[in-house]
Amino acid sequence: MLAETICSAVSAAGLGIAAVTAYRKRFLAAARIAAYSLVPIGLVLTGIVDWVAGIAFKPSVWLGFGVLAVAWLLFMTTRAVERRGVGTRQERKAAARAARDGAVAPAASAPSLGSGLPATRAQAPRAKVKDQSASPGEDFSDIEAILKKHGI
Repeated sequence: MLAETICSAVSAAGLGIAAVTAYRKRFLAAARIAAYSLVPIGLVLTGIVDWVAGIAFKPSVWLGFGVLAVAWLLFMTTRAVERRGVGTRQERKAAARAARDGAVAPAASAPSLGSGLPATRAQAPRAKVKDQSASPGEDFSDIEAILKKHGI
């Protein structure tokens, strides 16, 4: 009852503003304001306002939203753990079996929890970086060529 009264008042106020805007010869803006102001009364007449009010004040509905939030949280948590690269259940079993037998586990199946990368990439030796101090002339040769081209 209160929601219908508020929606009716908002629609009436909007139509009044639209009339003032049309009086000022801004017909396009007035038509747009009138369209927006008719939406609340249309929602009341279709019964959507009663439906939303019924949903908003029922504890069972909020409990349902809470259950949906917990389900979403569990889903996102499992996805985050899966993306960390822990590996599949079969890979973990193979690694545990290999560790129990004393053999070296395949590097691709060994989980790497810290870096989020498989163990082969985390433990692989890094490529040697070219020592830049060894030949300073080579580093700036292309820059010097560009400067000479422009006469600088």
